[in-house]
This record gives sequence, C-alpha cells and structure tokens, in this order.
Amino acid sequence: MIVYMVEHGKYFSVRDALKNEFKIPRGLYVNLTNRCDNDCVFCLRRTKEMMKGSSLWLEREPTVEEVIDELRSVPWAAVSEVVFCGFGEPTLRLKELLEILRWIRENHAGVLTRLNTNGLGELAHGREIAAEFDGLLDVASISLNASTAEKYYALTRSSYRIKSFEAMLLFAEHMKKFVPTVVLSIVDKVSSEEEIERCRELCSARNLTLRVRPFER
Repeated sequence: MIVYMVEHGKYFSVRDALKNEFKIPRGLYVNLTNRCDNDCVFCLRRTKEMMKGSSLWLEREPTVEEVIDELRSVPWAAVSEVVFCGFGEPTLRLKELLEILRWIRENHAGVLTRLNTNGLGELAHGREIAAEFDGLLDVASISLNASTAEKYYALTRSSYRIKSFEAMLLFAEHMKKFVPTVVLSIVDKVSSEEEIERCRELCSARNLTLRVRPFER
C-alpha cells in the first residue's frame, strides 16, 4: 500500500478506509520505499506477516504523481496528520518526499505533517538536508534506539556502521532549527529501564526530547 490508515493494529488502504467511514480523525500514512539503510533487529519488516491486500511491501516505488493521485481520494475530514512511514526510510527518496510535503501544504495547509525517520538522511545524501524541510514539516520523529554508538550499531546494524549514531544525533540538532517539533524515540520492550534512563540523560544533555514508544508487533 502506498497510502494507508491504521486502526487497532490493522492497515487499511484509502479505499478500505473510505468503506469503514472512520469517524475519529487519525493519521494517514504515506509509504514511499522498501529501502532502508538500517537493518534493525526488532524491525517489523523482519517479523510482521501481512496479507497481500494490506501489505506495506511495495512492488515498486511509487512516483510523486501516483502518491498525489491517491492523496486526492483521501477523506481529509478524517485525517489528523500525514505521516511518512512505511517499511523503508523516507529520506532515501528526499526529492519525492519534499514534493509531496509541498503538495500537502498547498492543498491541506491545516493538516499536520510528520516524518518518521532513522535520522541518517544526511549521511545518505552527503550533506545537511534539514533546511529543506523548513515550512513543510511539523514533526520529525527520529529513532534513537540506544544510548551509545556501540549499542546503537548492535541494534540497527546500520550500513554506515559506528559513525551512524553521532550523525543521527547531529541530524536531530539540525532539524530543530527548521521543524517545530523534533523528538527522538526508543522502543519500550526492546530496552531496559536503565537504558531508557540513559537515553533520557543523553537527550537532556543535547536539549533534545525523548519519547518512549510501545513496541508494535
């Protein structure tokens, strides 16, 4: 699915969401790619089995035009925010991501926009990219996962290896200059209370916000 909604852990295409007539505004998710530069040990792409009609695996990467065509059919009255999140890393398709964010701003300015990211976009593109989200993105949620570079690499098995941890933290600091809300996240059932506390201390030292999120099966 390219564009989907979630209810009680179930994934609905836009067409199925229309059939369900969701009454409470909820997140609308945009799935741009299967590619990811991390291979996290706890990632849903490794563990979650999905029916073909409701799978987040893409047969191919959608064009900007295909995504926007789906967005035009969305029941926008039932949308609280648009979240770029799938089985892959959205910033690997930065140009397309920015074009779609721009379309949302121009056509649905009152809807919040959020990016769920591993925070390695600047490593992927070899430059700072945070300024390109200025005025387009309301929330950046960046996966922290661990309190040290060694623990981070053990969990994420990043293609950029040990340097990925510091790059992710720098990306968060860069994003704070251009995006109203920036949070770093850690998964509760993957980390001990002690590790979560260390992450809180790390974020506090860098003036960053930590969110402990529930593990999704």
